Amino acid sequence: MGEIELEPGEKLIKAVRKHWFVLALTLLPLALLAWLPSIIIPFLSYILHVTASDAQIPSFSIQDSPYVRLVYGLWLLMLWSASFNIITRYYLNEWIITSTRIIEVHQFGYFSREVSSLLLIKIQDVNVQVDGIFGTLLSYGQIEVQSAGTAEHFIIDDIPNPNGLRDIIMSEIAALHADGRPL
Repeated sequence: MGEIELEPGEKLIKAVRKHWFVLALTLLPLALLAWLPSIIIPFLSYILHVTASDAQIPSFSIQDSPYVRLVYGLWLLMLWSASFNIITRYYLNEWIITSTRIIEVHQFGYFSREVSSLLLIKIQDVNVQVDGIFGTLLSYGQIEVQSAGTAEHFIIDDIPNPNGLRDIIMSEIAALHADGRPL
């Protein structure tokens, strides 16, 4: 929450990121791609060894080739870079609930960020959606906030405990109404 400055009298209630399981699911294909060469290289080495012994050609190990090691190193570097990008965006994307507004910080790339906010006073409805077996078991889902402002709705995706966050938002709205502030 480094660049977000709160208004005078505004209090930070909760800052939320996507559920850790969503991060793990996003990183899983990269982990499988990192593991893939450990299957392909020995398989190719075996095929070349069998082919070379049938053709009476001296065999060599493809694993000892400097070109294969170079390509493997570049492959791992590319996957590491993609993983770093995913983890960085996971850490920098967040939703901040304050006593007067909801702030969404959305990181598009390393140098591209969008910050949006929605006043709690303008909120008309808050809907929670939990889909699938993992969402139900791990308690993560989506909150859709309907507003009376120019933005028709505000979606908070894949967050942990969406029902609890909805209750926090609704209690802050009730506190604003109890203060006697006009809608």
